[in-house]
Amino acid sequence: MDNEGTTQPDPGSAGLWEKVVRKRLADLEGLSEREVDVWPARFDRTHSTREIRESYGHLEADARTGQTAAVAGRVRLVRDFGRLVFITLSDQTGDLQLFVSGDHLAAESAELLPHLDLGDWVGATGEVITTRRGELSIGVDQLTLLAKCLAPLPEKWKGLRDVEQRSRHRHLDLVVNPESRQTFEIRSAVVAELRSQFHQRGFLEVDTPILTSRAAGAAARPFRTHHNALDIELYMRIATELYLKRLVVGGFERVFEIGRIFRNEGVDSSHNPEFTMLESYQAFADYRDVMDLVEEVIPAVARAATGATVVGREAADGPSVPLSLEPPFRKVSMLDLVSGQMGEEVTLDTEPHILGEMAASRGVETREGWGAGRVIYELFDRLSAPGLWEPTFVVDYPLEVSPLARRHRREPRLTERFELFIAGVEFANAFSELNDPVDQLSRFENQASLLGADDPELHPVDEEFVLALAYGMPPTGGLGLGVDRLVMLLTGRTHIRDVILFPTLRPTENPLWKTYRRLLARRFADLS
Repeated sequence: MDNEGTTQPDPGSAGLWEKVVRKRLADLEGLSEREVDVWPARFDRTHSTREIRESYGHLEADARTGQTAAVAGRVRLVRDFGRLVFITLSDQTGDLQLFVSGDHLAAESAELLPHLDLGDWVGATGEVITTRRGELSIGVDQLTLLAKCLAPLPEKWKGLRDVEQRSRHRHLDLVVNPESRQTFEIRSAVVAELRSQFHQRGFLEVDTPILTSRAAGAAARPFRTHHNALDIELYMRIATELYLKRLVVGGFERVFEIGRIFRNEGVDSSHNPEFTMLESYQAFADYRDVMDLVEEVIPAVARAATGATVVGREAADGPSVPLSLEPPFRKVSMLDLVSGQMGEEVTLDTEPHILGEMAASRGVETREGWGAGRVIYELFDRLSAPGLWEPTFVVDYPLEVSPLARRHRREPRLTERFELFIAGVEFANAFSELNDPVDQLSRFENQASLLGADDPELHPVDEEFVLALAYGMPPTGGLGLGVDRLVMLLTGRTHIRDVILFPTLRPTENPLWKTYRRLLARRFADLS
C-alpha cells in the first residue's frame, strides 16, 4: 500500500515511474486472482464529502451518530498504523477522512486494503463519527475499489507547476492542484450567470453556424477546411456577428450567443486560436445602452461567481493591486487618450505624415497609405490601451477601423463604438450597429484598400448579409464580450491557458507512453 512516506515519482522520471506502474499492475493482478471486481459499473453514493461536513461538522470529539453514509472519491493520503488505517478521500467537493479498523472491516474489504494505492478511486460505507482528536470521519465497514490508478500521480507540491504541463495534462492538474479545479468551477459560474443576466433581460439564446462559406464579421485570419460531399471550401467562424444581425432583421429583437470562435493567429498569454465569446444584439438601442448593459452585467457576474466585485490583479510593474468592478466605469474618447499620450492635441484633421512621425518616434510601425484615423488607432492600441487600469470605456473609434459600426451622429469620420479595457486588456467591443446597406457595402469594399489585397485578414464581401440589411434592420446595439478574459480577471489568472480546459498546444510525444504500452502488452500476454 502506498502511504504518506512514499515519494511519488516525477512522471518525467521514466525509471521510477516504471517501477511504480509494475507494482500497481501486480496489485491489479493480485486482486483479479481474488475475484475482486476492480472495474465495477456503479456505486451507490449517498453523500458528497461536503454534505457530510455540512450535516455533521458540528460534532464534538469522539462522537458516534448511528447514521450510515456511503462516500466515494480518490485516495489522496494513507496512514497505516497496523490495525488502524486513516485514509484521506477526495471528491469534487472536498476531503474527508476514512477511519479503517481491522476489527470492524468486512473480510473482502480487508483483502483489498493491502493493494490500495494513492490515486485509486474507492467507495466507503460506514457510520459517521468523529475521532478522539475531533476529526470528522467515516468509520468504514465496507471498502469498494471503483477504479485502479495504474500510474503514479505527480507530487502535490512539486508536480505540474508549469503552465504548459498543466495544460497538456489537465486531468492530472485537476487532481493535484485544487486551485485549478476552483478556476474552472468559477468559469462555469461565470457562463451560467452570463446566461442568466441576458435571459432576465429578455434576450433569446441562439446558435449560429461554426462552419461558414465566408469568414466575416471581424478582421482575422480564419481556419479553412473542405466539405467533401458539397465539394466546397468552408471556414471556421471568426465571429458570430453577421448571422446574429440577420436574426434581428428577421424580427428577433434581442438575441445572444455564447460560443466558440476560431482565429488562425498567434498564441500568447491572452490569445488562444479557439476561444469563447458572448455576442448580443438589442434592437432599438445604441452603444450607450450597451454600456449600461455591460456596467450591470459584469458586476453581477463577479458577485455570482466569486462573491465580490473587487478582484486582485497583478500590475505590470509590481504586486497584485485591488481592482473594483463596481460602476460607473470611466468613459473617455480615443482622441482624448491619444492627445494626452502625445502631449498635444491630436484630431482627425492632423496630417497623416505628422501622425506617422509621432508614431515612428515612439516605436510604433505604420503603413504607407494609412489615413489619420488608422494611425491614431495604432497609437492608441500600442501606447494608450496598456495603461488603462480601472474599467474604462474607450469611445468613438475612427471609421477606418470600424467597418460594421454606425457613423457618429456628430462626426461622420468617427463611429459609435466602444471597447472596454480593464488592467490594460480589452474585454468587450460594442457598436451602434450600421444598418444602412449602401453604407455597409461601401465600407466592405473600402476595407480592401485599407488592408491591402494580400492581407490574410481581408475577406470577400458577405453578399447575403448586405442583402439581408436591404430588408431593414432597426437601430441596434451590439456587444462582443470575451468570456475567457473575464474568467482570467475574476480568478487572478495571467495566462489564457489556465482558464481553458484544453487549450491549443503543439503536439508532443509523451515519453512515458512507450513504457506504459510495453508494460500493458506484457500483462496482456500474461493474461492470455
